[in-house]
Amino acid sequence: MKKTISRLPDSELDIMLVLWNHEPPMGRLEIERVVNEKKKLAPTTILSLLTRLEKKGFVSAKKEGKMNLYTPLVTQEEYQQQESRSVLEKLYGNSLKRFVNALYQGEKMKKEDIQELSDFLKEMEEDQEE
Repeated sequence: MKKTISRLPDSELDIMLVLWNHEPPMGRLEIERVVNEKKKLAPTTILSLLTRLEKKGFVSAKKEGKMNLYTPLVTQEEYQQQESRSVLEKLYGNSLKRFVNALYQGEKMKKEDIQELSDFLKEMEEDQEE
């Protein structure tokens, strides 16, 4: 049975992106340093976000000395798949064609993009035949 992954607010997603893109486990100070390269958040805010992510089952916290080390429990790929399905279903009625059309509305697609999409669709079709 697949687990349902809830959608994260941007502030929590920022924390998860740090964890996904760095070697876990990470301490709050290390997470704070990386997050603050893009936007400044108070240490208490980061701690609150980590606590929320732990309650939602996105991270685990392991006590080491006086600090917690955080490890993601949900992979970036799992989250992206869930979010992509949700957007496709809610906004485009599960129509991949309408989704791609919306992405390129008013712009020409590059030949490489068209070829990549075509190759992907052929691969998907072959997988269906197996």
